[in-house]
Amino acid sequence: MGTPRTIYISGAGIAGLTLALGLAKFGLQVVVLERNSAISEFGAGLQISPNARKVLDNLGLGEAIAEKSFVPEGIDIFPDGRAVPLQTLTLGSEIADRFGAPYAVMHRADLVEILHAAARRFANIDVVFGVSDIAVQSQGGAVTVTAAEPDGKMRRTQPFAFVGADGVRSQTRTDVLDGPEARYMGKVAWRALVPPDRLQGSVRLDRTSLLLGSDFHMVVYPLPHRGAVNLALFTQEAQSDLAVLDQRAPRVRAKGNRRLEAILGAVGDGWTPWVLSTVELENWHKGAVGLIGDAAHAMLPFQAQGAAMAIEDAAILAPLLAASPNAEHAFKRFFALRHQRVRRVQEVSRQNGKVFHMRFPSKLARNAVIRMEGPRGHFKRLDWLYGYDPGGSD
Repeated sequence: MGTPRTIYISGAGIAGLTLALGLAKFGLQVVVLERNSAISEFGAGLQISPNARKVLDNLGLGEAIAEKSFVPEGIDIFPDGRAVPLQTLTLGSEIADRFGAPYAVMHRADLVEILHAAARRFANIDVVFGVSDIAVQSQGGAVTVTAAEPDGKMRRTQPFAFVGADGVRSQTRTDVLDGPEARYMGKVAWRALVPPDRLQGSVRLDRTSLLLGSDFHMVVYPLPHRGAVNLALFTQEAQSDLAVLDQRAPRVRAKGNRRLEAILGAVGDGWTPWVLSTVELENWHKGAVGLIGDAAHAMLPFQAQGAAMAIEDAAILAPLLAASPNAEHAFKRFFALRHQRVRRVQEVSRQNGKVFHMRFPSKLARNAVIRMEGPRGHFKRLDWLYGYDPGGSD
């Protein structure tokens, strides 16, 4: 047998580590370059929908994820300070039965640690932390990668392919593919984790809660394995400078909304702002260099599918890199298989943002639709999304 193909990946996040695991299962040699000195604990809650969970289960991670995640029984929807939910969307065992995997929530850092722990068990995966000065040159069908390792040594190699899994601010996209910077969408996510006892009486802690208001919405769900409740408040903001946003609290109209007032009081000044940007490209590759995840198609989080699309990407790209005659062929096929689905998810996420933030009188029609669809209406509406299995039945 010849020497196995070597794939270099930039970024030891969800996209990069999921891809590394997929490639390793096909016997490829994988090197993951990470600029941070260790797995990052940054982030907060993360929703793992059935389409993503099926990929993770196929990688043998189902038990580990079940231990660190929580399956909500439903989603309580509260428009404009209602005392009782307008609707409770069914989740729990019913969504698992319909789509072949559960809908769960967990801390982003827990998922990354599960992926990293799995990667450490493969002799053909090397995750290198503290890397700097990563330079990638693509010419024809060949790629050359150089990088400074933590000990100062320079690594220089010509792998079969280089994959940029380096997030919304991807240097692979901007420096190697001459792609655009991410585009700020005029919205900010304010994130916080609080102890459950601070929210007793405000929301049910066996469910997700969705609070809708004019020009804002909030998502609340428990993370019992962290002893915390995750809160994400989304507001419309002209300001995109984090240094400025960090100096103030989120601005929402909470007067008269007792539930929202109680939640804001429980958080106090504990909010961390994060600007929301998107990436839309007509091409995700150049020669033997390609992009996956947010680097290729960052989206608004209003269908909770950013991480799920990255996980799907990994499941589709790994066998292509293993079997294609060259990397460019693999990346072309990958783009052809993925870009229409990803664009559809981006558009649904964008439209959800508009629907969630509707003002009077538009919100009256929205609320009527939510009520009319019933607790299981989302099953049919999201069949195309949650029913998708990128890894097949293997």
